[in-house]
Amino acid sequence: MRSHSGPRTSAALTRTTRTATRVGFAGVGVAALLGLAACAAPAGSDAGETDAAAASLDAVNLIAPADPGGGWDQTARAMSQVLTDEGLVTQAPVQNIGGAGGTVGLASLANEKDPATLMVTGLVMVGAVETNASDVRIEDMTPIAKLTEEALVLVVPASSPYKTTEDLVDAIVDEGAAISVTGGSAGGADHILAGMLLTEAGVDPADIPSTLNYIPNSGGGEAVTMLLGNTVQAGISGVGEFVEQIEAGELRALAVSSPEPVELLPDTPTLIDEGYDVQLTNWRGLLAPGGISDAEVEALTTLVTELHDSEGWTATLADKGWADAFLVGAEFQSFLDGNITEVTKTLTTIGLVAP
Repeated sequence: MRSHSGPRTSAALTRTTRTATRVGFAGVGVAALLGLAACAAPAGSDAGETDAAAASLDAVNLIAPADPGGGWDQTARAMSQVLTDEGLVTQAPVQNIGGAGGTVGLASLANEKDPATLMVTGLVMVGAVETNASDVRIEDMTPIAKLTEEALVLVVPASSPYKTTEDLVDAIVDEGAAISVTGGSAGGADHILAGMLLTEAGVDPADIPSTLNYIPNSGGGEAVTMLLGNTVQAGISGVGEFVEQIEAGELRALAVSSPEPVELLPDTPTLIDEGYDVQLTNWRGLLAPGGISDAEVEALTTLVTELHDSEGWTATLADKGWADAFLVGAEFQSFLDGNITEVTKTLTTIGLVAP
């Protein structure tokens, strides 16, 4: 494997998956928990607010801030199925609100009046808030939980002349905008990974916006359509979004972005194996509307913890190839604060956000 020129950029965004200390509600039913919370409510508190929190747990609204087919949509729909199959709620409808890397959905959540609402978020949205200079920020919402991490995979159509990551990266460096790469939203994990690869290959960060012809999509289904139609030369997305087409022989996987090979694609090398000192895993989690009460936060946290602990969710993680990265409470808040800082720095370093 050749040695790439230019400064090497190690992955600032890879995180070791941690299992959070579970909130201490094991063996306590949600209704009983909220009953205790209502009894303990301080004088002068709004009893209706506590009652609303209790009532909200019979059903929960899920928002996927992207069009159908992508990782956020898959996460929301998997949650909905497990929540209802396990009897944790009676209803968990999913609403797709796509656009602008999830920031359209984020703006919708900011105006949401029902506290029993959870929106899927993640690394893509963190980046999109910065690249779109969004007026509504993740920090304005209520963080509930980090759920999963997933490696990204770099793919080309099966008929592509590019057999290795080096083949593709060299073509982008040599031919610039003539080589188009599709993925998720601008400034999201897929876009970041493409920029990191070019930086690692020696491209000046200031030249990346003009060198990289990145075509964003609001959902994974659109990227698949473009790749299968050979209207783009390469694609980047979560493993779960491309694995079906890879297994069918319609797409060729060049490399995954995790430190080690992934179970769903055991024969696909890592970017490190391919000679690029780049690692990046995409995380997904849940936000609730901003300004909800402590009782409502507690109820949602308990519900999501029960989801995480269920056999159905364990099976879903295995089926989708998602790593368990569960965090709640202060641990998730700390992770989120650090991730926002790191993503902003990385976007600036690779030239996707102005200093």
